[in-house]
This record gives sequence, C-alpha cells and structure tokens, in this order.
Amino acid sequence: MKGLNTWLAVVVLAASLTEAGLTAQAQTQSAQNSQQTVPPAAQSATAPVTTTRLIVVSLEDRKLALVENGQVTKVYTVAVGKPSTPSPAGEFTIERRVANPTYHHDGRTVAPGPHNPVGDRWMGLSKAGYGIHGTNEPNSIGKAASHGCIRMGKADIEDLYSRVEVGDKVEIVGQRNDETAKLFSAPQVAPAAQIQPAMVLAKANSPTPAATPAANSSSSATVSPAIAAASPTTVSDAVSSMLSRTGSVVSSLLVGGVL
Repeated sequence: MKGLNTWLAVVVLAASLTEAGLTAQAQTQSAQNSQQTVPPAAQSATAPVTTTRLIVVSLEDRKLALVENGQVTKVYTVAVGKPSTPSPAGEFTIERRVANPTYHHDGRTVAPGPHNPVGDRWMGLSKAGYGIHGTNEPNSIGKAASHGCIRMGKADIEDLYSRVEVGDKVEIVGQRNDETAKLFSAPQVAPAAQIQPAMVLAKANSPTPAATPAANSSSSATVSPAIAAASPTTVSDAVSSMLSRTGSVVSSLLVGGVL
C-alpha cells in the first residue's frame, strides 16, 4: 500500500510539472507574438518616404527640368555645349556633388571664388569630364557656349544642388521629342497672319462715320448738311449756283470801287 501511494504521488508530481511547462511555453509564445505584431498605423508612420528624381536637359531648348515622382518641379534655363564641343546626349547619373569646387583643366587650376569657371557648385556625371555646374560667365546662359557641360546661373545651380542627390538620373536629349515638347514648350501665340484677316473683317463690318470738315480748312465756302446728303448731280448744281452768285457779288464790289 505504501508503494502504491508513492507511485501515485510521483504521477501527480509529473502531471503538475508537465502542466506548468506547457503554461510557461504558451506565455512565452504569446509575448513573442505581441512583440512581432506592429499596428498598421505604426508601420505607415515609420515607412520611409522615397522620391524618384529625374533631370531632363533639352539641348535644342537649352532648358533643364527637374522631375520628381513624375511631376515637373522646376524648369531652368541653361547653357549647353557649343558646336565644336557639343554636350553628350544619353542617360547618365550624378556621381559627385561638390560645393565650392577647385577647377582643373589642361594644366590650369583655379581656386574657389568668383573667377572659377564652374562657379560654386559641381555635379559630376557618370560620363567622365562632364557635369552640371555654375559659371563665371552668366551672359552665356541660354546659349550654346560651353565645352560640353551644362552651365547654370548662380541662383539656379544652388537651388538645383539643394534638391538632388548622388545617384539621381540625368537624361540629356539632343533633338526635341514628345517628352521635351511637353516639358519645355511655351504657350502658342496666334501668328499675325491669322489675326489680320479678323481685324480687316471687323473693320469692314463696322459703320462708316459721317465725314466732318477739318477744323483748319482753308476753304471759304461751307457746304450745308443738305448739300452733303444730296446726290452728286444735286451737289454739282448747288455748287455751280453758289459760285455764280459769288461771282456776281465780286463784280458789283469791283464796279462800286470797294475792291
């Protein structure tokens, strides 16, 4: 009997230990699940906001557009390569961003400052030797005047530099296409040839104002409204009669010694 009681005690103890182990395992699993589960609001709040940027340069338009997430953010006027040193067309990326760069070219070195040919900002492209930069020749902006790089005015290059990052894509378009036409085309103005016929038609349909005598007319005869409104034959007869009477008066004055 004593052995049976001992055996039962062992069985009860084992069952208790097993239940305690299962309870602890369930609590641990629940804690892990609660740590791994993040509310949707928290997920959206911590998700990084990415911006896709594209720089489009039209060599024909001499314009640069910054496109962010498919929308045009800014358009700038630029200088492009001259015919003897044209700007390269194609797709590139920005590889370097340098503020207040030192200029090196053909053994010539120019320190940062107002005389630096690349201005105070440089964005080097994936094509060696080419970049988007400032200039110490602001009058060249809007012209084909560079050695192949894309030049920008001081305020514009500083603004663009603050908006872009290394790795952003750059597309240089040699000939105008549908994309650049949408980005850079100015509003169309009706040609003069289309405006002139409308003006002529309007003038033809407008009433002709009645003729008025000049204020400083040298004529001594005054044409009455009745004569002005009469037919050409009536006007001619009236004028002849007036001249005849005028001649008679003049003759009488001559005879009387007045004139």
